[in-house]
Amino acid sequence: MSTQADAGTDEVAVELSGLVFEVTGRLRAQFNAAAAELDLPPAQALVLVNLSAPAPMRHLADWLSCEPSNVTGIVDGLERRGLVTRRPAAGDRRVKHVVLTETGERRRDRLRSSSQALASTLFALPGSDQRHLRDLLARVLGRPPAEADTATT
Repeated sequence: MSTQADAGTDEVAVELSGLVFEVTGRLRAQFNAAAAELDLPPAQALVLVNLSAPAPMRHLADWLSCEPSNVTGIVDGLERRGLVTRRPAAGDRRVKHVVLTETGERRRDRLRSSSQALASTLFALPGSDQRHLRDLLARVLGRPPAEADTATT
């Protein structure tokens, strides 16, 4: 049997879900716009922005939540643009690692900078509210709390 308190909690959870989807949609739209400014399709931009070190193609599929066969076309496009290369893994030459080129690193840095600037406008809250929201979202995701901010001590 559901109590009135449970119903109120359920309503808040539904509202939170809607708000998170709305924020996610805005972030995605802003990211896609930043990618378009750099003449990158969204999937290529996602690979580029997440590639900090050589990574196997399978890891890229995990990041993108897609089949590994789909990653081949995405990496082909990045390779044609001179942004990545494929290199055999040291331990298993059948495994190909995707590696950023210098041009890819510069494009990634521009995309990250643009994305961060757009996110800053979306999350234009006082610093303490930003940190509180960050900590709450981390908690929802089951992540450890952020290290204490030295700026507030």
